[in-house]
Amino acid sequence: MLDYPSLAAISAVVREGSFEKAAALLKITPSAVSQRVRGFEERLGVALVIRGQPCIATEQGRELCAHFDKVRLLEADLTVISASGGSRPSLSIAVNADSLATWFPHAVADFARTTGMLVELTLEDEGHTADRLRTGEVLAVVTSDPEPVAGCRTIALGPLSYVACASPDFVNRYFPTGVDRHSLNTAPVMRFNRKDQLQGRWAKATFEADLNAPTHWIPSTQGFLDLACAGLAWGLQPKTLAKPHINAGTLVELVPGDTMDVPLFWTVSRLHAQALQVMTDAVKNVARQHLQPVPM
Repeated sequence: MLDYPSLAAISAVVREGSFEKAAALLKITPSAVSQRVRGFEERLGVALVIRGQPCIATEQGRELCAHFDKVRLLEADLTVISASGGSRPSLSIAVNADSLATWFPHAVADFARTTGMLVELTLEDEGHTADRLRTGEVLAVVTSDPEPVAGCRTIALGPLSYVACASPDFVNRYFPTGVDRHSLNTAPVMRFNRKDQLQGRWAKATFEADLNAPTHWIPSTQGFLDLACAGLAWGLQPKTLAKPHINAGTLVELVPGDTMDVPLFWTVSRLHAQALQVMTDAVKNVARQHLQPVPM
C-alpha cells in the first residue's frame, strides 16, 4: 500500500519546483515535506526527487506522480469525497501554443464549468506533446502525432489551417519580384522555437526549398502575429488570427490563397475517470466548431 500523504508531498514538490512552495500548497512546514519525501525515498530505496532550482522528478518519481494524478482523478468521481469540500483535483494537459491561442480555451472553459475542476496546461510543440503523455507528465494532449500511445486512445480533431504572411512593407522589401527559393533564404523568418519546423515544411512543400534563412526566435503566438504586422519577418500564422489583419491590409499572404493544414489529434489516457470523458467531449465539440473537417 502506497503512503499517499508522502506521495502528495512528492507530487507537490515536483509541480511547484521547491519544498517551500510545496509546503505552502499542502499547508504544512517545509521540514514536514522534506521528511515525507526523504522517508518515502528511504522506504523504496530509490531517489524520487532531484533537489535543485527547480526540483524535478527522477524517472521513478515521474511514475509515482503520474499514478498520484490518476488516483486524484478517480477520487473526484466519488460523491462522498467530492462533497467533503477537500482540495479540487486538476487535470494535466499538454497543448500547442497556437491551439491555446485559438480554439482550445473554449474546451477548457466548458470542462471547468461542467466539472468545477482545475486544469494544469503545459505548452509544447504539437509534434512533441505526445512525449509528455508517454512520460506520464500529463493525462491528455493536443498533438499532430497520430502514433498510438500505450494505454491511451487517439481521436482525430481536424486540421488547424495556417497562412504564410508578412507585412506589405516587408514583402516589398524582400520579395519585390515575388517569392521563390532564393528570396525565401534571404528574407528573415520567424520560428517559435527549435522544435518549430512549420516554416521549413511550408517552404519545402510550396517551393521545394530547403529553408536556411536568417531566423528570429519568437516563443509567443501573439508575438508572432504582432511582429509580422510590424514588419520584422514572415511566418506561418493560424488563419483565424491572420484573417482580420489580411482583410485590414496590415498583413499579406506570400502565396495568395495558399494554406497549410496541420492535422490535430486528441490523445487521452484510457483511465476510467469521468473528468477525462467530460474533457474529451468538450474538445471534440469545440474542434468541430473551430477546426477544419476531419478528412475522410
